[in-house]
Amino acid sequence: MPIGGGEAALIRRYFHALTAQRDGVELGVGDDAALLDADTGDRLAACCDTLVADVHFPADIPPEALGHRVLAVNLSDLAAVGARPAWTLLSVTLPEKDPAWLERFSEGFKTLADRYGVALVGGDTTHGPVAVSVTALGWVSDSMGLRRSGARPGDGIWVTGTLGDAARGLELWQGRTGETVSGDPAYLVGRLFRPEPRLAVGQALLGTATAAIDISDGLAADLARVLEESGVGATLSLPALPRSPAFMAEGGTLRHALHGGDDYELCLTVPPSREAEMARLSERLVTPLTRIGTVEETPGLRGEDADGAVSALDPEGYDHFAERA
Repeated sequence: MPIGGGEAALIRRYFHALTAQRDGVELGVGDDAALLDADTGDRLAACCDTLVADVHFPADIPPEALGHRVLAVNLSDLAAVGARPAWTLLSVTLPEKDPAWLERFSEGFKTLADRYGVALVGGDTTHGPVAVSVTALGWVSDSMGLRRSGARPGDGIWVTGTLGDAARGLELWQGRTGETVSGDPAYLVGRLFRPEPRLAVGQALLGTATAAIDISDGLAADLARVLEESGVGATLSLPALPRSPAFMAEGGTLRHALHGGDDYELCLTVPPSREAEMARLSERLVTPLTRIGTVEETPGLRGEDADGAVSALDPEGYDHFAERA
């Protein structure tokens, strides 16, 4: 069914109501710019991600899952600096107006936005190949926030959740044999489609963690960025990498856990003096926190296997501009 009235009608119908998620939005969706009543005493955190069909998500992803995913990956960036989310801007590019698709997409976006009190305050719609861009804004109470550059020798390396699920889920989704799938068919595909931003962990570890990053391009690649910016190295305990039962049952490998992207867990470094707090935090937030290695003075990333053998790890991960075979 066509949508009458063009772009303005599309915005009113599917996105205008998403402004109401929080107070302080004096002017939101529908005007040329948003007017926001900003808190005082905090630092503003801002991030932006563009997701393109068949690059960042399968083109046949359920629309409600895509709505969740595009917001979740930005909230994960805010989690990595310890921010409290507040507002988002959303730009959607579509080849045609599709009321059913937009209804499901906006509902997936809204469900996650409601959970975290995030208001949509502006954006754009345009015609073209499917792509979605989200800008997220939030507040950091600590004047420094969490950064990539603070890891120190002796710090423990911790991760939230489990690793490799989304990478294995993508393979399973792409390997379907033509059967009809409605929604998220399995745990691993659900982890790909609906990542869970670890906002509560990031906020709780302000003043405790020395460095943090969200795992978007793979553990090895993202941890290597922390090590480089901090001027240190690290050794990982490979048997300690947390892997879900579904991952193990569905053929997940060490390669997925080290180099697979899209889990959007947090990787953090924590001083030895604060490690006793991690178990209590994990229990309080009902979020698994696992120590997987140690920061060291010697540059580079290494892995220790179950037999105690240590070898260099390739910090490979997803690179948008790497040459494709």
